[in-house]
Amino acid sequence: MTTTYVALLRGINVGGKNKLPMQTLRDLLSGLGGTEVRTHLQSGNAVFAHKDTDSDRLAADLERRITEELGLTIKCLVRTAADLRRVVEANPFDMTGVDGSRFLVTFLSGPAPADKLAALDPALYAPDEVRAGEREIYGHFPESIRDSKLAAFLTDRRLGMTATARNWNTVTKLLEMSGA
Repeated sequence: MTTTYVALLRGINVGGKNKLPMQTLRDLLSGLGGTEVRTHLQSGNAVFAHKDTDSDRLAADLERRITEELGLTIKCLVRTAADLRRVVEANPFDMTGVDGSRFLVTFLSGPAPADKLAALDPALYAPDEVRAGEREIYGHFPESIRDSKLAAFLTDRRLGMTATARNWNTVTKLLEMSGA
């Protein structure tokens, strides 16, 4: 029996750094025992099936393989398709009229840091806003993600854990690809 997973790699193919072709990512996942491997876009999104039931172990194995074979240090998060379905269904925002390219889900390596998020003064960041999920932070940036001071807060260094963001369009496409 296999489980369907989504792999989310942080910081690849951005600004000419950490080059990782999607064919190479597919080969790496296949080499780890993944089947039905598919990628989406060029930014480190993959859907695959695997017999292992430990998503954290799969993420660590993928990180190790990337380092061994490519000499790159890339953080990876792996979620089950069922967990990705939970993320989409638990979205605390009303998405009516929201541009999915200006809405981020920041996936985290641990529980959302409620204390750090509570310390943010929403008035300083309006109209941008974020809300915590279980192991993700949802954020709406209606004017611009790139220029948002609040979006800039959602980083590994600021949150104290691995964090990688995907816009809503990508999240829902990955969910569709996973069949969940």
